[in-house]
Amino acid sequence: MGASREQKAAYFDKLKELLEQYPSIFIVNVDNVGSNQMHQIRVALRGKGVVLMGKNTMVRRALRSFLAELPQFEKLLPHVKGNIGFVFTDSDLKEVREVIVANKVAAPARAGAFAPLDVSISAGNTGMEPGKTSFFQALGIPTKIARGTIEIVSDVKVVTAGTRVGTSEATLLNMLNISPFTYGMTVVQIYDSGNSFSPDVLDVDESELVDRFMSGIKTIAAISLALKYPTIVSVMHSLINTYKNVLAVSLATEYTFEGSEKVKEFLANPDAFVSAAPAAAEAAPAAETKAEEKEEEKEESDDDMGFGLFD
Repeated sequence: MGASREQKAAYFDKLKELLEQYPSIFIVNVDNVGSNQMHQIRVALRGKGVVLMGKNTMVRRALRSFLAELPQFEKLLPHVKGNIGFVFTDSDLKEVREVIVANKVAAPARAGAFAPLDVSISAGNTGMEPGKTSFFQALGIPTKIARGTIEIVSDVKVVTAGTRVGTSEATLLNMLNISPFTYGMTVVQIYDSGNSFSPDVLDVDESELVDRFMSGIKTIAAISLALKYPTIVSVMHSLINTYKNVLAVSLATEYTFEGSEKVKEFLANPDAFVSAAPAAAEAAPAAETKAEEKEEEKEESDDDMGFGLFD
């Protein structure tokens, strides 16, 4: 039975209120998420985000009715497909995403379901009676009978990620009490302050962003210098290069300015600078020795406090 007119109006109002209140929205897939698991996720997000579900047709109709007033949310429409929902938040996106995807529930393999990952069975004793050997033979799993039970000889992959689980594979995994899959909310897309992007963006480390930014600055500076077109990032390099040129002209001519005087003195008499350096180095230890001697004298006078050893 569909929602009544009043229920639809209430849903439209709720969605619009959340869109206007929160700057960030996670579009999440809720395939295989049960009601109890959904409740746990809502509790975990309390104070950090608000979960809103709804039928896709109703969500699309609601969003289209808001576009005249809130045109930026048109970016959400292409992602309203499949079994999805919204998580509205004004908290840190990385932290909220961790809460969303953290709630996982182990699930058995179901025949006909798509496998999210590869499933392998490890070698070892299964504890199953020999009469069930046919299940293993049907899947080409090498076995032997050991102490009256079936033993798998070597590891074997029975399900490949992205393929449908067969009836025999599902039956065997359930007989072995193996629940290979986990289900929970997954983030499909993120909308933040007018921008829509993939959740992979949140995995980019801040240091990587800084490195890429600095690499871009260096590239722009190099191009600007090559084209002799000044930009903010190339001005400093241009000033330094110009200073080097002026210094080179000063050294090659009689023209002198404050910055080149020291360089000219060094080129004219380098030995003076070489002898001055050791002298300065020797003076420093001497000053330290005198300071230590004064400190020792002070300590000795303070220790006796004006009394003799046997007073």
